[in-house]
Amino acid sequence: MSVSVSNRMTRVKPSPTGAVLALATRLRAEGRDIISLGAGEPDFDTPEHIRQAGIDAINTGLTRYTPIDGTASLKAAICRKFERDNGLDYSPDQIIVSSGAKQSLFNLCIALLGPGDEALIPAPYWVSYPDMVRLADAEAVILETGIETDFKITAEQLDAAITPNSRLLFLNSPCNPTGASYTRAELEALGRVLEEHPEIVVVADDIYETIYWADEPFTSFAAACPGLYERTVTTNGVSKAYAMTGWRVGYAAGPRDLIAAMKTIQSQSTSNPCSISQAAAEVALDGDQTPVREMMRAYRKRHDFLVNALNGLPGVECRPGEGTFYAFPKVRGALEALGLETDVDLVEKLLNDADLACVPGTAFGAPGYLRLSYACSMATLEAAVERLKGVLAP
Repeated sequence: MSVSVSNRMTRVKPSPTGAVLALATRLRAEGRDIISLGAGEPDFDTPEHIRQAGIDAINTGLTRYTPIDGTASLKAAICRKFERDNGLDYSPDQIIVSSGAKQSLFNLCIALLGPGDEALIPAPYWVSYPDMVRLADAEAVILETGIETDFKITAEQLDAAITPNSRLLFLNSPCNPTGASYTRAELEALGRVLEEHPEIVVVADDIYETIYWADEPFTSFAAACPGLYERTVTTNGVSKAYAMTGWRVGYAAGPRDLIAAMKTIQSQSTSNPCSISQAAAEVALDGDQTPVREMMRAYRKRHDFLVNALNGLPGVECRPGEGTFYAFPKVRGALEALGLETDVDLVEKLLNDADLACVPGTAFGAPGYLRLSYACSMATLEAAVERLKGVLAP
């Protein structure tokens, strides 16, 4: 006898990036020499002083429940981080710490959205945004972009997409999967549109803030548009910047009433994040940032190599990114040359013929593209490019 699940489950699907990682792991276990460029996870170890902070937390007994929304000391460190790095002033009651930035985003969707509401999501998008919206019984409205528009929405496009039901706008900059980042002027232009629509909340997903190398300094949305400070939720975390994916600590800052509602959601789901991880995250935010800069330089070097190599392959066009650790090449020419219909077909061919795993652009709302992660060694990237050449340029 099978058990029926809720109707809600018909609206969502498992994460495709997680599926690729699981498949690559299974095939390796079967003996295949799989190179995976699918995972969005730093290949560096967590810096030593942060690891030591976790060990010290265990040894000093910091192994009990903490406040649901995070320890007072970590929230104070987050407030310092926002002031130091972003010029944003938050108090502890405007902060929530979660088990990863993903949980903060989920809490936000559940706390803010409901039936009949719409969330505006620029595509390509991080795979979880639309499903989080659907789990909140709201509608995901996709704003399409492409390599021709630098993977960024315009103020005019945003204005045309807004309806009386619009309640939330997602902005991820630098963006997973494209590496594209909005300039301050571009954020200000979007802000001028949003000033006319006070019912819309903006969620600025800044998780890749430190993996950034554009000519102008990184600007968070609330810093670019201070008039929208009271309608902006800024999310971030330690996973990408400090190679702490498994520690599971993310955070959000925003309007007090909305953060309080997100805390209530969290109180009925996971309660507090891991106490040990919070202690380590505090040291990460307040401590030596040299490892962050060193990792960023390594990602930039890998980016330059991979983007150049991709643009040398037939039927492939890749826009240089301003950050993250992903390349997002357009492969429609390659599909045509190989007689394939979709990017999913190409991903399957790369896996079957070259033992190379990546994620189709379709998973990010962008058919005809691939996402390749360069959160791996240069040697791995060089081998991956040779396998790509073997399929695309035999």
